[in-house]
Amino acid sequence: MTSVLRIGSGLAMALVAMLPATGADAQGTLQKVKDRGQLACGVNTGIAGFSAPDDKGNWAGIDVDLCRAIAAAIFNDSSKVKFVPLTAKERFTALQSGEIDVLSRNTTWTMSRDTSAGMNFAGINYFDGQGFMVNTALNVKSAKELSGASICVQTGTTTELNVADYFRQTGMTYKPVVFEKLPETIAAYNAGRCDVFTSDASQLYATRLTLGNPADHIVLPEIISKEPLGPAVRQGDAQWGNIVRWTYFALVNAEELGVTSQNLDQMLESNNPEIRRLLGKEGEFGVGIGLGNDWAYQAIKAVGNYGESFDRNLGEGSRLKISRGQNALWRDGGLQYAPPIR
Repeated sequence: MTSVLRIGSGLAMALVAMLPATGADAQGTLQKVKDRGQLACGVNTGIAGFSAPDDKGNWAGIDVDLCRAIAAAIFNDSSKVKFVPLTAKERFTALQSGEIDVLSRNTTWTMSRDTSAGMNFAGINYFDGQGFMVNTALNVKSAKELSGASICVQTGTTTELNVADYFRQTGMTYKPVVFEKLPETIAAYNAGRCDVFTSDASQLYATRLTLGNPADHIVLPEIISKEPLGPAVRQGDAQWGNIVRWTYFALVNAEELGVTSQNLDQMLESNNPEIRRLLGKEGEFGVGIGLGNDWAYQAIKAVGNYGESFDRNLGEGSRLKISRGQNALWRDGGLQYAPPIR
């Protein structure tokens, strides 16, 4: 280090700026959240199952649950969250600027976003893929029949890029009808200003329920992309990234271990060492990420395990009735898998 400092303070400062945040700097977001007394969580402006307010302004969805779980892990109080609705175009700036502490907004994890957009992803809480929805009056049964179609798509999304790739790859043509905000995109499709609405398949099913007679619209069978959706945090704060990541992992591990919001207190007496570590009865894993040792207990108490959250917001307990599919636990043939707490 002394040899670096000798070559000039300007260069030294530049080199230091390139180093990862450590010590007090790495604790910045957690301390900021504690000082503020609430978590600032960036969410979608409204998509059923992920994040949407009811007529009284109460937010619900699988992305909302994750933010409530993080707040519970920090404050022992899941209500200490400010939900900040963001468009696709606004979301990254809001995170980079510090307006929000975590982005939990059905956002696709890509290389460019994870490396050059000033943020890091903390997990995949929903495995999705992009599809197409059309009015049944068009008598279209496959995406392969869409050459020449006009397609409503939201700008600033991977959706916009994927549809361009798909049509280029298949040699078909299309006319993009682009909007900044999701409600505008859906309204245009519903008004017949385009033939097709394209988005993540989960969003298509959610949107279909809002279009008057859902039976007039079908989601085509083709899935044209990988859309690993998950929460993101700013780069340079390892501790905060660990808090978000391990809160999500705790919910997945809880489902695997059979720990639910209903049997949580009973499970405190379990002899299973994995359950005891999860619930803070053995070890000091909460201390390792700057939280109380009951951090996971509080998170699970607030929103349930991953399966409970999925069922309530997206699955059989919801209007969407989306099957677990890829989002089932690994042992059930799905992709949801969390590292162990030990």
